[in-house]
Amino acid sequence: MSKAIFVPPGGGRSYPMGRISSVFLADRAETDSRYSISEWWLEPNTKGPGAHSHEEDDVFYVIEGTMSLLLGERWIDAPRGSFVLAPGGMTHDFENRTDRRAGVLNFSVPGGFEEHMPGIAEWFAAHPPGDAT
Repeated sequence: MSKAIFVPPGGGRSYPMGRISSVFLADRAETDSRYSISEWWLEPNTKGPGAHSHEEDDVFYVIEGTMSLLLGERWIDAPRGSFVLAPGGMTHDFENRTDRRAGVLNFSVPGGFEEHMPGIAEWFAAHPPGDAT
């Protein structure tokens, strides 16, 4: 059985990536591999990770600003309060095309995506995100 989790404001496992940052609040080890939960923050006019797909479902809930999300071949602008599901295997991406900081709460189902974060952060250190179009 999983244990209760409390993460105070400013807590979690941070992965700074220049104009992108993520904070993992719960991961596979804490959820019996069922899901991981993270926040993703993009500074104004910042490209995201690039179009990609993976086996996990990605659930996004916009918590600040407007995030542009690619779902398959279609971009949508998702303002604060929007819910978006990118099912496993679907090509997706996110970027901030606005002049304000934007953030999403992300649920990755099942958990385990966080295991890739050290390599992702290292990649962004060598390849800083560019300006969104």
